[in-house]
Amino acid sequence: MNNIRVSKNFKLKEFQCKDGSNQVVLDSQLLNKLQELRDLLNKPIIINSAYRNKEYNKKVGGAANSQHLFGRAVDIKVNGMDPHEVARVAEVIRFGGIGIYPSFVHLDTRPGRARWKG
Repeated sequence: MNNIRVSKNFKLKEFQCKDGSNQVVLDSQLLNKLQELRDLLNKPIIINSAYRNKEYNKKVGGAANSQHLFGRAVDIKVNGMDPHEVARVAEVIRFGGIGIYPSFVHLDTRPGRARWKG
């Protein structure tokens, strides 16, 4: 299901809710920026989490107003790269939100700018 290519390097199923429902909401700006990041890094991006429905977001302890609920956020990792390195390149692409965690980077297309470490 959702095995549809939505950009050069990504399939829709990579963005679906991880609760097994196959639900997916995907912001086109997020997809475009993520593809741009993939092109700049020239390395595969692993999406740990993207869209989350309300139930799953609550289950995983996501913020009540998480950008994941609107299909505007991804948590990613890139093998062989430190999250700080990935975040530096993401800054060039001007993601709205960039959160650096020990093993992944949160990226989103919120209006405005937010930066944090988790």
